[in-house]
Amino acid sequence: MRHFSSLLNGLAKSLYGGKGRVASPEEGGREAGDAMVKEAKRNGMILRSSGMLRASGSKSFVSTFSQRGEKGVNQDCFIAWEEFGCQEDMIFCGIFDGHGQWGHFVSKRVRDSFPPSLLCNWQEALALASLLPDKKLCQFDIWKQSYIRTCAAVDRELSENRSLDAFHSGTTALTIVKQGEQMFIANVGDSRAVLATTSDEGDLVPVQLTIDFKPNLPQEAERINQCKGRVFCLRDEPGVHRVWLPNEETPGLAMSRAFGDYCIKDYGLISVPEVTQKNINDRDQFIVLATDGVWDVISNQEAIQIVASTKERAKAAKQLVKCAVRAWKKKRRCIAVDDCSAICLFFHSS
Repeated sequence: MRHFSSLLNGLAKSLYGGKGRVASPEEGGREAGDAMVKEAKRNGMILRSSGMLRASGSKSFVSTFSQRGEKGVNQDCFIAWEEFGCQEDMIFCGIFDGHGQWGHFVSKRVRDSFPPSLLCNWQEALALASLLPDKKLCQFDIWKQSYIRTCAAVDRELSENRSLDAFHSGTTALTIVKQGEQMFIANVGDSRAVLATTSDEGDLVPVQLTIDFKPNLPQEAERINQCKGRVFCLRDEPGVHRVWLPNEETPGLAMSRAFGDYCIKDYGLISVPEVTQKNINDRDQFIVLATDGVWDVISNQEAIQIVASTKERAKAAKQLVKCAVRAWKKKRRCIAVDDCSAICLFFHSS
């Protein structure tokens, strides 16, 4: 905590220099964020591959797994970071689903740049709040502002990256920050977060915490149409709504929000996150974050039952993904299996 306080104090000083000039987050906080990433890696606090993560003394437990589908390279990726921001009671989890020719590069780029950028914006928001004692901001307001600024910055940096072609490629991003007993969720795209909680009758029930941002949702379709984009299904894909350019049958995105995909950013596709909050109580057991490859064939109820029935928590995400792959082969025999990835974050010690 001392290390975090010193970083925050240094950030506050860097944000206000000379004649009250406010520095940009890149100038003031990015170095601190990058330093935290390096320190977390050294201490084994960051997980970017299939496995498990649990910090010493932490009640939280994370299980992750990803499996390539039948469409080529795996474009899914994820990250779990214990003691996020050098705070013992914070954990960050994010899952990213790339698409397009270079989607696997885009998803990894967003995965790597998102956490330090979020830390940067969060620290800046805290520093500004501390300098404005008369204006009280709740934690949710601070995190929401931080998430919105982060998504804008990440999408802008992606567009300016000359080594990465994100014009016809992009990625979704579903991230959470658990801070003590509060959880902040930000969603861009059609991955999904589902909470497993105990009902009054003692049954384990699912609570969907995010919206699958598909193009046919009324508010999404309205925005796309107003921007001259089009939403319709192909004849051989009934029920699969996609976003198209005004006068061309391209790119055909199956989600209405994503990073990258600049070919259609002027026609209704956005990277603005939906940010929500959930207070965790004793009844809440775990949360599942998974890409649409899982949810296309597994229901919310099925997902939490699979995870809850897995004897070893470290294998929970793997079991869920393996069940999804089997469901693909059984329910959609004529369709190539999609990439499937999941993060399971358990709130309590077993």
